[in-house]
Amino acid sequence: MTAIPFPTIRRRAAALLALLGLLLVAAAPVQAQRIKDLAAVQGVRSNQLIGYGLVVGLDGTGDQTTQTPFTVQSLTTMLSQLGVTLPPGASLQLKNVAAVMITAMLPPFATPGQAIDVTVSSIGNAKSLRGGTLLLTPLRGADGQVYAMAQGNILVGGVGASAGGTSVQVNHLSVGRISGGATVERTVVMSLGGEAEILLGVHGSDFTTTSRIVDVINGNIGAGTATAVDGRTIRVAAPAGTGERVAFLARIEGLEVQAASARARVIVNARTGSVVMNQAVSVDVCAVAHGNLSVVITTEPVISQPGPFSGGQTVQAERAQIEIRQDKGLLTMVRGANLSDVVKALNAIGATPQDLLAILQAMKASGALRAELEII
Repeated sequence: MTAIPFPTIRRRAAALLALLGLLLVAAAPVQAQRIKDLAAVQGVRSNQLIGYGLVVGLDGTGDQTTQTPFTVQSLTTMLSQLGVTLPPGASLQLKNVAAVMITAMLPPFATPGQAIDVTVSSIGNAKSLRGGTLLLTPLRGADGQVYAMAQGNILVGGVGASAGGTSVQVNHLSVGRISGGATVERTVVMSLGGEAEILLGVHGSDFTTTSRIVDVINGNIGAGTATAVDGRTIRVAAPAGTGERVAFLARIEGLEVQAASARARVIVNARTGSVVMNQAVSVDVCAVAHGNLSVVITTEPVISQPGPFSGGQTVQAERAQIEIRQDKGLLTMVRGANLSDVVKALNAIGATPQDLLAILQAMKASGALRAELEII
C-alpha cells in the first residue's frame, strides 16, 4: 500500500470542503416572503384628496399678482367671507401670499379626528414657500365630498438667497409638507369582502406566485380554504364575524411563501439616462460597435479695419467654424449569462447611460436581449 503525502491530503481536503460549500450554497432555499408583501385584500385601499388654498406669511417670495390674478381673487373672496369688504377697484399688490394646491392620501379605515400628512405645491410664480402658513383648506375626494381639512405651517426642505442679481438655491423651494397637517372629517366605508369570502389581489400578475400562495394557505389553514380565480385574484373562505375575520387575515398575512423569480426586465428612464436591470437579465452572443459623433461650433471675432483717410468705420463681425468629430467604433463581442457579464461588456466599449438607451433598444430589436425593455 502506497502512502499518500500529507500535502496531497490537505489539497484534496480543501477541494472537498470547497465543493461541499458550493453544494450548500446551491441548495440554500430562496428567501421566503410574507403574503402581506405579495398580496393585499381587494377593496382595502387609500384614496387621493386634493384642495386649493392660500399660503400667507411669506417673506416677499409670494406670487406676483399682476401675473397671477387668481391669487388676488381668492384672497378677496376669503376676506369677504370673514367680513372684510374691499372697496371696488382696489388694487392689491401682495408679495407674501401664494396660491397652492394641497394633496394628501386618505388611508384605509381612517376615522374622523385622525391626522394625515399633506403636500403643498405652488401653482403660481411664487419664489419660495419657506416660512409660510397654509390657511384652512377643505380637501375633497373624487366624488366632490370634503373628507379632510388642512391647515398649518409649511416645512420646506431647501434654502435660497439672492442679492445684486445673483441667486443661489439648494433643493426645491416651491413644494413643502405639513406633517399631520390635515384632520379627517369623513370616513370612507370599506368592507372586508362578502359574507363568506374575501378576495386577495396579488401584486403583479404571476400564476406561479398565485398558485404557491393558494398552496400555503390551504396547507396551514385547511384544504379548500383558498382558490385561485386567475393569475392575480385569490378567493379565500373567511369567518363572518368582524373580529374573527381580522384575526383570520392577520394569520394569513404572516404566512411565508417562496415567491417566483422575477421576470427579466430592463427599466430605462429616457429623461435622466438611468438604466436598471435585475439579476435575471441575460443576452445571447452578439457584437456591439460603439462610436461617438460630436459637432463642435466655435465663433471667433473678426475686426474689419477701414483704410487710412477713407472715412469708414471699424466693424466687428463673427466667423463661425464647424468641426465634426467621430470616434472610432469598437466592435466588442457580448456574451452575457448574467447581469455582471452584461455590465462588464457594455462598460468595455465605453458606453455611457445615454448610449445604453440606443444600445439596449438595438439589442432588443435584434433578439439578443433576453429581457423585457421598458422605457419610462
